[in-house]
Amino acid sequence: MTSSTSQTANNDQTGVAVLGLGAMGLPMATRLAGAFTVTGYDPMPASRERAEATGLTCATTAADAVSGAGLVLLAVRDAAQVEGVLFGEDGIAPALTPGAVVVMTSTVGMDAVASWTERLGALGVALVDAPLSGGPVRAGEGDLLIVVGADPVVLETARPVLERLASTLTVVGNKAGDGQAMKTVNQLLCGVHIAAAAEALALADALGLDQQQALAALETGAASSFMLSNRGPRMVQGYDGDADVLSRLDIFVKDLGIVGKAARSAGLAAPVAAAAEQLFLLGQTQGLGTADDSAVIKVVAPRRRTVGGDADGTEAAR
Repeated sequence: MTSSTSQTANNDQTGVAVLGLGAMGLPMATRLAGAFTVTGYDPMPASRERAEATGLTCATTAADAVSGAGLVLLAVRDAAQVEGVLFGEDGIAPALTPGAVVVMTSTVGMDAVASWTERLGALGVALVDAPLSGGPVRAGEGDLLIVVGADPVVLETARPVLERLASTLTVVGNKAGDGQAMKTVNQLLCGVHIAAAAEALALADALGLDQQQALAALETGAASSFMLSNRGPRMVQGYDGDADVLSRLDIFVKDLGIVGKAARSAGLAAPVAAAAEQLFLLGQTQGLGTADDSAVIKVVAPRRRTVGGDADGTEAAR
């Protein structure tokens, strides 16, 4: 395993196409546009309009966006979208230039990666498996964490673009699919930590403690975690109004589903991840799928209690 924290200076050695201009794709595209010639595409006209308002050049079709591009970055939601973008009815595969590199940044699981690699390889196109994390703000600042599985020679072609986006770039294997494997392990911990933070803050409130004070105290000790500090304030805020959506709850429905499938395929029990997955699934069925993932606390405790009172604010029996 190797890592790099270097950043790439202006290095317009190849045209870059960014497909998917949503919460993560747009800030990545604008970040890359500071160093490369970038063409963006999104099937939603409104997303293209937002991108063009930032000064980004957009194509009206995915095929036009990738025409002549040396590197194509996919910022889509799931494996089905990757399949559609590459090989669907309007897929880009026929328009890709031989020698081009496709960089897959989404968390999509390992199942189809070998097939995508083989089919792209038949066209003379290589696949770099580079799932990332960090959120939209960090994407725009080039402060993402990216784990990579790729042939070492192909990786060197993609490295300038990846280093433009990442503060930490960790190579975890020499083939596409290794990045997805590592990201699956990462998402197991992230999902469990968010669910545990929600239960802890809900319990603090149920025991009559002030959630803000409880959060501050927990952050200073051994119970602290990145997810507690990052999601905790939004969990508390979410009772007073919807928290800003920085990572949708239904993303963890997808990601923990990938975790569960991977664990079963490996013959490994993952009961804690399964329990966390159920909380996110319940949240989705309760209409919270498009809310921030910190809203999972509402699955545990739909309403905040008041100190010395019940969930309705009335005096509790002691």
